[in-house]
Amino acid sequence: MDGPGQLCIWASPLGKDHRGGKAIQKQSVVVPLKSVVSGYAAMTLGKELVPFEYDPPVLKEHDVRVDITHCGLCYTDVHAIDDYYGITKFPFVPGHEVVGRVTELGSAVTGLKKGDRVGMGWQGRSCMKCEWCLRGDEHLCKEVAHNGVWEPFGGFSSSISVDSRFAHAIPSAMNSEIAAVLLCAGISVYNPLRSNLTDRPMKIGVVGIGGLGHLAIQFAHALGYEVTAISSSPGKKDEALGLGADHFILAGDREALRKHELSFDLHLYTAHSDVDWTMLSFTVRNNGKIVVLGFSKVPVKFESLELVVHQQSITGSFIGNRAMMREMLSFAQEHDIKPKIELMPMSKVNEAIQRVKDNKARYRIVLVN
Repeated sequence: MDGPGQLCIWASPLGKDHRGGKAIQKQSVVVPLKSVVSGYAAMTLGKELVPFEYDPPVLKEHDVRVDITHCGLCYTDVHAIDDYYGITKFPFVPGHEVVGRVTELGSAVTGLKKGDRVGMGWQGRSCMKCEWCLRGDEHLCKEVAHNGVWEPFGGFSSSISVDSRFAHAIPSAMNSEIAAVLLCAGISVYNPLRSNLTDRPMKIGVVGIGGLGHLAIQFAHALGYEVTAISSSPGKKDEALGLGADHFILAGDREALRKHELSFDLHLYTAHSDVDWTMLSFTVRNNGKIVVLGFSKVPVKFESLELVVHQQSITGSFIGNRAMMREMLSFAQEHDIKPKIELMPMSKVNEAIQRVKDNKARYRIVLVN
């Protein structure tokens, strides 16, 4: 190679040509190579991913191009392949927990240089001009449907192009596979935990001990909450306690839940499974909250009497803004908070997706280029 995008072909060195005995001068011919990105795409709704090549997007002034080393697999990727959100465009390259090295910079990029290790979560850009962006809540941007890092193509590939303002520097001592998961699952649980924290002691229930829940336990413990893990799997008790939970309750044990009537300041619903929402609301104290992060398979139900009389609230939480992302990465590094990870090569992406669908991943899978 004679520089990026060029192939240098050399003639024979000065000396006798094997065919005619003539001396020839050393020469080179530069042949431009077409630079393409290699990835894995779902070509139609719900199909397995197949190898896919595409031209790298033209960089805008604030954009950077990043060569990908690691990309986490999130259940949101599975949902998107199945067009759960109604916004997927095919061919679709999933992947939004991305870590890699900067290789190109747009004309207006500041604070980054080639070779820097950066990471991107679900958000790869925003309009930067709506009311939410202007107030610093760019994760609530009005253009949210178009802000995913997988626009136009995501992280299950060799490189990605994003707005540099959403390419976050990774702490030098943090492993890339750890950072990849924190950039989505980490910020998703840290934002509501940090935003609802008060000066007084607080009790929290983490509902669902999976990809989000096992991180929520660690963050909540480090933030000073009294943590109760609530899971439908009795086999997860010892692990939940080992992660920092103070107590463990089986989600289907109504008697155990009744003992905690009006007890919890906060519930963090991190699962994708069924839950008895009415029973859960009975355990929330005055002015308490249920914060929904996962997508429930059944409608969220509640008793309006309990909601009114105890001034409870049920709310959602979506990732977090850029300032919260930086704070989360620093906090995780300081408190040694780490997801449990399985590493798999990018070439086994379909096998990894099936493990997630079958609920066999413990607890996150990161694909490695």
